[in-house]
Amino acid sequence: MNYLTKMYGRTSSVVPKTSDKNPNRVAGGLRGQGVDTFTMLGEDGIEKRIPTHAYVQSLEEQIRKQRAAIDVLDRKLARQDSAIQTIESLLRSRN
Repeated sequence: MNYLTKMYGRTSSVVPKTSDKNPNRVAGGLRGQGVDTFTMLGEDGIEKRIPTHAYVQSLEEQIRKQRAAIDVLDRKLARQDSAIQTIESLLRSRN
């Protein structure tokens, strides 16, 4: 595909934007800037601190990454448990 076709062609490929940022650093940056919450005055006169949408999204991303890591570790643990059971059964059968 040449330059002109790429710039002015009818078909354009839209690359989905993926975030490779560390969610821990994102949340920490939001907290450091002081934009993790905003204060809202309720009808009863009490101030409430409400987390911002961006901060909640960063926390959700942290949770997603932690769950993915836990799932990987669970699979590895299950594999190790089955390998240990196989070795134990082989040792019992030899004795």
